[in-house]
Amino acid sequence: MLEARDITWTKEHKIILRNIHFHISPGECVGLIGPNGSGKSSLLKILAFLESPTSGQLYFQGQPIPKNVPLAMRRKIAIVFQEALLLNTRVFDNVAIGLKIRHLPKEKIRKQVDYWLEQFGVIHLSQQSARSLSGGEAQRVSLARAFAMEPDVLFLDEPFSALDAPTKEGLRIDLAQVFNSTRTTTVLVSHDFKDIAQLTNRALILLNGQVLAEGSPSELLSNPQKEDVNRFLAHFAS
Repeated sequence: MLEARDITWTKEHKIILRNIHFHISPGECVGLIGPNGSGKSSLLKILAFLESPTSGQLYFQGQPIPKNVPLAMRRKIAIVFQEALLLNTRVFDNVAIGLKIRHLPKEKIRKQVDYWLEQFGVIHLSQQSARSLSGGEAQRVSLARAFAMEPDVLFLDEPFSALDAPTKEGLRIDLAQVFNSTRTTTVLVSHDFKDIAQLTNRALILLNGQVLAEGSPSELLSNPQKEDVNRFLAHFAS
């Protein structure tokens, strides 16, 4: 579905990413994990066409990505960030915005929006102002908006980090159920191994802009890694 070959990214004369090789198959959920400043969000921006690599090549569904990414290709992805970026309007309108831009029939939009609000447990907030939502409710609406677009690839950039522990756990459980039912191809960025263990099939550990380990969450914890990777994973071993 998505592949990065030998990606390097330099910003303001500083190497942020170095020789990154990455691939994700259809229906797979892959995690990018590492401490703050490791380059994981930078890699997500490149994978999601928000930045262009300094060198290397990105492929989407087998096709090389040009520097000027076509709109039709951009419309095949959706992104959810750490902070829910909602418009100052009703919850329903926030979820419907992308579908309206694509000129879908009104009845199809209504069904699509209601379905995803129901999946994320916020259908009762449909007519409420987005500004009145709690952090957890806002992130659920943001996720409903992304899934309503039926993306080929979904990117999640630290979607739980601004939430308190109980809210985070409840959303992880619901999101895992959605993944199981939709098999949406997903890239999840997190600094918390609990997110990776609960939601992903495979994870890459980034340190200092390089991928230093890769495997299933259980493999990463049970198999010896490089010393600096082991130090990072030691925080989650218990």
